[in-house]
Amino acid sequence: MKVVIVGAGSVGSSIARELLAHKHEILLIDLKPEVIGRSGLRGARWLVGDACELSTLQDAKLEDADVVVSATGDDKVNLVVSLLAKTEFGVGRTVGRVNNPKNDWMFNDSWGVDVAVNTPQLMTALVEEAVEIGDIVRLLTLQTGVASIVEFTVPHDSHVIGSTVGGIDWPEDATLVAILRDHAPITPTRDDVLDGGDELFFVTTIAAEDGLRALLSPAAEDGQEPREGSSEAADQSAEDDGFDG
Repeated sequence: MKVVIVGAGSVGSSIARELLAHKHEILLIDLKPEVIGRSGLRGARWLVGDACELSTLQDAKLEDADVVVSATGDDKVNLVVSLLAKTEFGVGRTVGRVNNPKNDWMFNDSWGVDVAVNTPQLMTALVEEAVEIGDIVRLLTLQTGVASIVEFTVPHDSHVIGSTVGGIDWPEDATLVAILRDHAPITPTRDDVLDGGDELFFVTTIAAEDGLRALLSPAAEDGQEPREGSSEAADQSAEDDGFDG
């Protein structure tokens, strides 16, 4: 995969280093020639120039790139590069770094951004993930604000413990895509039984997040119908058969 990274600072260099390790073809564009010598990025190609200039992007042959990453410390530059990559060169996928959270609303398809990486927001999500058990934590926004990846850690007293994945009426636009249990990822099936401490990962629309939060909150336990195979269902069956324990 050919990836063009605009901005060879600490963020851009780190991205390039990881992609090079995975054998991708990398071209870095930066205004400062001195970053080449101190980067230590073996195997990367370099272009010194202003990525906001159409001529620089033409020299980079941006039309051949699979992905363009705008990783500078200037939100204006990242937006302009993403827009030019989409409108002038037809790049299939653009990733834009958001430096100021106040500018997050502009990083969408109107400016040619497919994926916006809001570093402060991501750090906040990671902090919340570490401490927030029993609540939905948004990890990443996808498709220019339409969908997101969220995480929910099942509390050890949660009402969903003992329920199967297929026995839960998930919101229509929320899909459970992975369960992390004992540090091992599990591809969920309808028969998987949820347990306390499970980390559930969903791809969901932003609008469906509230429904997912309501379903998994402790308050959802009240008035909930017993599910087939659950302990509540077994207790109810015993009562119907005249047994009291």
